[in-house]
Amino acid sequence: MGLVVMSERELNRIEVLSQVEDGRLDVAAAANLLCVTRRQVFRLLRRFREDGPSAIRHKARGKPPNKRYRDSLKVYALDLVRENYAILVRRWRLSNSKPVIL
Repeated sequence: MGLVVMSERELNRIEVLSQVEDGRLDVAAAANLLCVTRRQVFRLLRRFREDGPSAIRHKARGKPPNKRYRDSLKVYALDLVRENYAILVRRWRLSNSKPVIL
């Protein structure tokens, strides 16, 4: 198994769910700590028990968003900015501040 990257929030969830598993924390307190409902805690616990800590990781991590813009649109927009605002970019360079778009 490779390296699994997790956010601080996901690591906190694993810690709280581990405490629930060990009996050191009840489900209501876990729900309060995680700011979710008791039902969601039971869902998280089921996944945690079945697949371990890596199951808590967000499933969409590393995947492109569903509503992303096409690359061609991004290139078109940058070309427009470069054409219409080239004078501003030159002024930013002369004033020693960083230009926003190159």
